Amino acid sequence: MIRFIHAADAHIDSPLRGLEAHEGAPVDLLRGATRRAFENLIQLAIDERADFLVIAGDLYDGDWKDYSTGLFFRGQLARLRNHNIPVYLIAGNHDAASVITKKLSLPENVHLFSTRAAESIEVAGVPVVIHGRGFPNRAVPENLAVDYPAAVPNKFNLGLLHTSLTGRAGHDTYAPCSEADLRQKGYGYWALGHVHQPEVISRDPWIVFAGNCQGRDVRETGQRGCRLVTVNDALEVEAAEWHTLDVVRWQVLEIDLTGVEEEAEALGLAAGSMSSAVQAAGGRLVAARVVFKGATPLHGSLHRETHRWQAELLGRAQDQGADALWIERIKVNTTPVYDLAQLAERDALTKIVLETLAEARIEPGVFPVEIKDMLGVLPPEVRSEVEAEWAESLRETTVEDIRTIILESLTQREVK
Repeated sequence: MIRFIHAADAHIDSPLRGLEAHEGAPVDLLRGATRRAFENLIQLAIDERADFLVIAGDLYDGDWKDYSTGLFFRGQLARLRNHNIPVYLIAGNHDAASVITKKLSLPENVHLFSTRAAESIEVAGVPVVIHGRGFPNRAVPENLAVDYPAAVPNKFNLGLLHTSLTGRAGHDTYAPCSEADLRQKGYGYWALGHVHQPEVISRDPWIVFAGNCQGRDVRETGQRGCRLVTVNDALEVEAAEWHTLDVVRWQVLEIDLTGVEEEAEALGLAAGSMSSAVQAAGGRLVAARVVFKGATPLHGSLHRETHRWQAELLGRAQDQGADALWIERIKVNTTPVYDLAQLAERDALTKIVLETLAEARIEPGVFPVEIKDMLGVLPPEVRSEVEAEWAESLRETTVEDIRTIILESLTQREVK
């Protein structure tokens, strides 16, 4: 029986840019998440007494700011050396030979594959051959897999490759190849990196993206971790068991407000969604984006009273417990329930206002002249509310929010 761990895309010390813009963000916890997830990987290898560990590239997120990143990584691999667990690594696009300018020698239990050509290494003590090649440069447009050697007879053959395969959304097309390219090598397992979403491409042979060890933003939601692979005495994969490593769990919490009229009910739904996410995270911090959707009479209030809704939601997040849930952003994707046709029948001025709103062209970064000019003809009670929100809305919200404010004001007040 052979047991090994397949991990990838640790991105140790990934900078998580933009956190300073979020007041109250748990910056230290978020910034340290990639290190703690990697520590979990090393501890898993020790606890499971793995025969070896393979990491399919992107150990780092780019060139080191100083040597602390490299020293941390080296120290973790030294823990495995103390337990006689060898490690096999390839460089990905983020830690290519042309990217990492600082160098540290690695412990003697670690083998870093060549970036010039594919090479094959036999694992001492078990009938395993690992084939791999790292990235010499950040961008590798050629198919590296075609130059990997054929399988060695009477051995379990493992391919270690950083690749986008035939392409994956959100990832640059690097070292592209097809499943057929991998199958023809005759390997029992392909340990892939580069794509952060965990995915089992095939089970015969096993072709697997381990995904990254720790999600780094709201585009990387859900569990993140690695695979613990068991190979039987017939040199066939018996299992590729998933293990979570992440310490922060990114989630998008969609709150459907369809038909909801009362603010208390909306906040109750949000609190329930938060509670479910916290329970599912198993003690990890939940970094959440809250998204309101659906047709609701609360649409106008959500746009008009953004800061109050934000404060209410932050209060519900506090109720989940200390360091249980942090709200990264609140998005309002609701739709109004205005009867525009009925509203337009109230008087000629309201009809003109609605027609102007409908015809206003929306361009990113450009406020429509039609809406700006319309302020002068709005009823005083409507104009005063819009003007009160005007400067802040231009900075922090979209033109659609201004439309919502005007429509809400027209709906709530009798226009004469």
